[in-house]
Amino acid sequence: MDKLRRVLSGQEENEELGLTAQVLDASTLSYSTRVKWFVICFACGILCSILGTALLFVNVKLFAVFYTLGNFAALGSTCFLMGPLKQLKRMFEPTRLIATIVMLLCLALTLCAALWWDRKGLAIIFCILQFLAMTWYSISYIPFARDAVLKCFTTCLS
Repeated sequence: MDKLRRVLSGQEENEELGLTAQVLDASTLSYSTRVKWFVICFACGILCSILGTALLFVNVKLFAVFYTLGNFAALGSTCFLMGPLKQLKRMFEPTRLIATIVMLLCLALTLCAALWWDRKGLAIIFCILQFLAMTWYSISYIPFARDAVLKCFTTCLS
């Protein structure tokens, strides 16, 4: 009915939506739906990471792929809570920029080492770095958590 009114009043919109408009329309979910999909996506991420860890001694390539997919799913799950555009803006804020770049770089290098370079030891090292980078990135959302971790490490090392 609204479309008929727009046509009759000469306010007809273009039928094709741009990519940004489609993403914004797709992110207009109710709060309960967002939470449900966050939990589903995060649980899939944990499941993939656990499966990858279980495959560590069977096949390093599968370990690296599943562990990395698990981290991607866990990272992507937060898009359901705050929306994809806000998530990207917060990821690349100046306080998180280095942590985000290192984390994404470790995710990519893990897959490269396992699948293309065929370096199992390097893939495991990148998975460890991936875990550390993901942890450092995650605690950046907790106020003063980075300072507390740094203070704890400097106290332990001195």
